Amino acid sequence: MPDKSTLEVCVTPGLLPLYPIDDKVVVVIDVLRATTTMCVALDQGADKVIPVDTIEECLSFTGKENYILAGERNGRKVEGFHFGNSPFEFMDGVVKGKTLVLTTTNGTRAIKMAEHSYQVVIGGFLNFTALTKWIVAEGRDTLLLCSGWRNKFNLEDTVFAGAIIHHIKEYFLVDSDSAFAAEKLYLNSRRNMLHFMKQSSHYRRLAHLGVVNDIKYCLRPDLTSIVPVLKNGALVIANSTKHPRN
Repeated sequence: MPDKSTLEVCVTPGLLPLYPIDDKVVVVIDVLRATTTMCVALDQGADKVIPVDTIEECLSFTGKENYILAGERNGRKVEGFHFGNSPFEFMDGVVKGKTLVLTTTNGTRAIKMAEHSYQVVIGGFLNFTALTKWIVAEGRDTLLLCSGWRNKFNLEDTVFAGAIIHHIKEYFLVDSDSAFAAEKLYLNSRRNMLHFMKQSSHYRRLAHLGVVNDIKYCLRPDLTSIVPVLKNGALVIANSTKHPRN
């Protein structure tokens, strides 16, 4: 019987240099809110989402036809951009047929750091089942990369990584303390996720900005079956959960 592929958790981008990723799938997680927002944009008909690291790089797309600039720093919309980073901003047809260029404090930076991996894929609770099916179908060594907060550990991304571990660990070799801890956090939180998340610093940060509804939405499971993958510097919808690289 062939050896199982590995499934690991990196709890912050600051630790990413400790994980060789050239031949791995990297799942970038920024539940509150970047990877959720990216899923919403593509589900709502955006042609693609271009994640960029800096505000300046985002501004370099100014004036391009059918391009929308969006971004946040410290949870607040960047001045002069069309939109911030709330998933609700990208509904009702505003991104249909357009390209979204997005920069965020943590999520887009994590994507850029992982772009030299075999494949970057992103997700949140919003596409949880589709994402886990994709990971299993791909069957490669996989790293769950939590975007954290400014290179520090955060609760919500690690809980989500733990949810993935719990639901697909039978298909992989899971043998690390970070994966064990992430799964335990998920098991401790799953019965009342919102209550558990209220203990997180980012919940308090976003609640202070008056976007508690964003948080509630980001914790809702399986509202979409799309799986965004990074190709040529842009996130697009994977062709199939059964054959994601065809």
